[in-house]
Amino acid sequence: MHRLQDLIRLHRLGEPVRTIARRLGMSPNTEREYRRVLAAKGLLEGDATELPPLEELRAVVESELGATLLPQHASSVQLWADEVERLVDEGNGPTAIYDYLRLEHDDFVGSLGAIKRMVARIKKARGPRAEDVAIPVVTEAGEVAQVDFGYVGKLFDPDAGRMRKAYIFVLVLGYSRAMVVRLVFDQKVETWLRCHAEAFEELGGVPKIVVPDNLKAAVVRGAFGVDGAATLNRSYREFARFYGFQVDPTPIYSPEKKGKVESAVKYVKRSFFGPRPDLSNVEVVRAKLQRWVDEVASARVHGTTREEPRVRFERERPHLLPLPEAKWEPVEWREAKVHRDAHVQVAYGLYSVPWRFLGTQVLVRLTDKSVEIYAQDVRVATHGRVARGRRSTVDAHLPQDRSDHRHRNRTYWEQRAEQIDPEVGEYIREVFDSDDVLYQLRAAIAIVKHLETFPPERAVGAVRRARFFGLHSHGGIKNILRKALDLEPLPLPSTPVDDNAARPRFARNLQELLELPLEKTDAPN
Repeated sequence: MHRLQDLIRLHRLGEPVRTIARRLGMSPNTEREYRRVLAAKGLLEGDATELPPLEELRAVVESELGATLLPQHASSVQLWADEVERLVDEGNGPTAIYDYLRLEHDDFVGSLGAIKRMVARIKKARGPRAEDVAIPVVTEAGEVAQVDFGYVGKLFDPDAGRMRKAYIFVLVLGYSRAMVVRLVFDQKVETWLRCHAEAFEELGGVPKIVVPDNLKAAVVRGAFGVDGAATLNRSYREFARFYGFQVDPTPIYSPEKKGKVESAVKYVKRSFFGPRPDLSNVEVVRAKLQRWVDEVASARVHGTTREEPRVRFERERPHLLPLPEAKWEPVEWREAKVHRDAHVQVAYGLYSVPWRFLGTQVLVRLTDKSVEIYAQDVRVATHGRVARGRRSTVDAHLPQDRSDHRHRNRTYWEQRAEQIDPEVGEYIREVFDSDDVLYQLRAAIAIVKHLETFPPERAVGAVRRARFFGLHSHGGIKNILRKALDLEPLPLPSTPVDDNAARPRFARNLQELLELPLEKTDAPN
């Protein structure tokens, strides 16, 4: 409208039409169209110092030219204007609206650019909404810290011996803008928690509220609205309880709600990593990064606070929560499935669980020294950490009648027999040696487990009689105890003959055989 006022003034001064168009930056056709409308209303005549008000000019132009757009100015998606407006009201963006229209309407021939222009016109016509206003959040000293990861490219990891994706962990205090930066090679839970702990140690205190992004190391399920409930990672929850801070997760798809750390991540990537193409030695990079934080980032005048972060941090430090007296022990919670062998696999180790939980999902609390297993929020097993590939088994976790079958070595069963009586242990060794080819493990297991069900004196009596008659089978021991033959005296002293090694295994002196009484038993002898 200001240009139209100039057009009227120049016409009233008698300037040529081409000069007017050139001075106003209009094409001759545009100048002629406006001149036609204004001349029809008599606005080109009069005093050059008394121009019509802007409101009058707007009304004239809109009444004459508003509804007479040239054909090429008509939108190719005007037919779907109402539907586009409805979709905009529902919070959809141009791309989502475009995809919806071309799938739902076979006759839709518009372009994505046309939809973007229509959405822009709709939003411009409506003007700004209350939710479009960015409300700056003023935080008190020691109140809030924002944390996030940022990808910085691939670096050589000396531990893995190869190039890996590298990330920076950044923690920014909301009041002072003081920040802690760590260079890491993953975004695992243990890395996330360790970086927090190192940041708190470096700051000398703990902020009251920590605002993380919705990464899985912090938030298992994000909230999609005011009424939604966010679910924290259990490891992060326990970590926050230990240090005494609260967690305020960022809403879904709202990175601007943690703009301080978003800006800090960009600043680190642009200012530190941008001019440094040689990043082959990660330890050197970490040392230089820490020096950059101390001497550059902390000493700059911040664009918002207009103060150096290190100066404001000295005022913020007393307001941080004190560090706990106890040292934080890394704790990680994981989900695991109980397999058919009544074990769960955690950190490449195997740990037993009561067999009634076969096939169920359990929670595992993992520390550097211990493994605690929870089923339905009840601790059902505790183990010490074992090396990769090793197994920790509690016999009570296995079925009572089958738990012993996991011990498949001779020494274990010999020692278990010794616990009954040394003579029983000697007998079990004879059972193992009774066949030089067939491994007598099954017979030894059956004999030991059967003898454990009787008093020691009866077990010793059964063994003596079995040794006297050369019995090395479970059936022989079982019959002796069933018929109470262990309570009867042996017909001859039970001292073994010295020349057993030179004689066949079951050989007897003829006189011995004639003097033996007949026994009513099915056991071999």
